[in-house]
Amino acid sequence: MFKIDIHTHIIPKNLNELTETFSDPRFLRMDMLDDQNALLQRNNNTFRKIGLNCWHPSKRIEDLSNTKVNMQILSTIPVLFSYWANDKAGYKLSQFLNDHIFQIVQEYPKHFLGLGTIPMQNTDLAIEEMDRCINELKFPGIQIGSNINGENLSEEKFIPIFEHAEKIDCSIFVH
Repeated sequence: MFKIDIHTHIIPKNLNELTETFSDPRFLRMDMLDDQNALLQRNNNTFRKIGLNCWHPSKRIEDLSNTKVNMQILSTIPVLFSYWANDKAGYKLSQFLNDHIFQIVQEYPKHFLGLGTIPMQNTDLAIEEMDRCINELKFPGIQIGSNINGENLSEEKFIPIFEHAEKIDCSIFVH
């Protein structure tokens, strides 16, 4: 039986290259402890300790073998959604995260598929990045949060996003 793990999050090891360009300390940063472990920092405080499997595809492939799972669907760690960020930063971050997942999928297509991230704080940019995820990056769908800055997904302003997803046959994983 072919087994797929749909709920697997990944973070770019080079995340700081982007987040350090933003002055807001709420953007996540990764501080490497050694070659196997890192601390995720937010607001200059430790958010979580993570291991190699959170950023290294080869470790993921080893985990696949050990757990007898054939494939993982990679998606962004939800704390990286950053829906509170300004539109430009949210869009830039989404593109960075999606490009990272795309690179892994391209390098290891037998082991990974990807779900994109979109900047839900701006409907037009969310739709634009959704189009890129489906048409250019060839992802089967996207992942979004269940709450956008205190607003439920049923809010009127999000309807165009869902209508567009239906139109382009984009699956949505609500985390």
